[in-house]
Amino acid sequence: MVADGTVAVDGSTIHYLEAGDDAAQTVVLLHGGIIDAAGVTWPPVIDRLATDYHVVAPDLLGYGESDVPPGPYSIGRHATVVGDFLDELGLDGVTLVGHSMGGGVAIQLALDRPSLVETLVPIDAYGLGTDLPNGRLSYLLAQVQVFNRVAIALFRHSRRFTRASLDGIVHDLDALPADAVDAVYEEVQRPTAGAAFRRFREAEVTSSGYRTTFLDRFEEVAVPVRLAHGVHDDLFPLAWAQRAADRIPDASLCVFEDCAHWAPRENPDAVAEHVLSAVDGQ
Repeated sequence: MVADGTVAVDGSTIHYLEAGDDAAQTVVLLHGGIIDAAGVTWPPVIDRLATDYHVVAPDLLGYGESDVPPGPYSIGRHATVVGDFLDELGLDGVTLVGHSMGGGVAIQLALDRPSLVETLVPIDAYGLGTDLPNGRLSYLLAQVQVFNRVAIALFRHSRRFTRASLDGIVHDLDALPADAVDAVYEEVQRPTAGAAFRRFREAEVTSSGYRTTFLDRFEEVAVPVRLAHGVHDDLFPLAWAQRAADRIPDASLCVFEDCAHWAPRENPDAVAEHVLSAVDGQ
């Protein structure tokens, strides 16, 4: 059974989902950006992990049911909040799983506070390269945030439009379960939907590429890293993950052949199996 919880972190309320036996090894799941939350990306993976492990999935600052305080939403800020969130719950030595933006947050936290992390599992992770997916167009769109606001308005108006927009992050839209589309459509109805992502882009997207990159810090990662990446990911290329796996001291890479960027929803069985093998040290 999945339960809801909240905790005060740095003056903000952070909402989280929790399942499984809290006496077991803890797996922490960090979601991505745009229109996302713990209850959007992770439900099918939580169900599969919670039979054997304690699972905690927070809504990152500004997302889902968590507060939306002012200020830039950089990877560093998110990592600080997640670290303090784990402190508030009395958790350390966790298996830290992060998807997309959450993958970058997870890597940053493992670098900043390695004692909190036993194993790191970045999935289609941000921070492994700098090139924007559409070059200068991505930068210009990040600067002119009205386009994001218009898109959010269209998503709210039409579930069909919301579904069509997901074609950019999945390999086979027809195979995407209806409940995944429903989760995004429900989340986009939230009045604050999109605000955190706009602030993330302000902090992280520059004219020369993504601001946060761990290219010069791969050798500093002191915990086992079990990367995973969809072979069809057009947002963050597979080559980024391959390079990271080659340069991080204790790293391996699992490639999901049937996935693009949203593996936890495209193939939750494969993602859960990968996370379970990471927890078990395989």
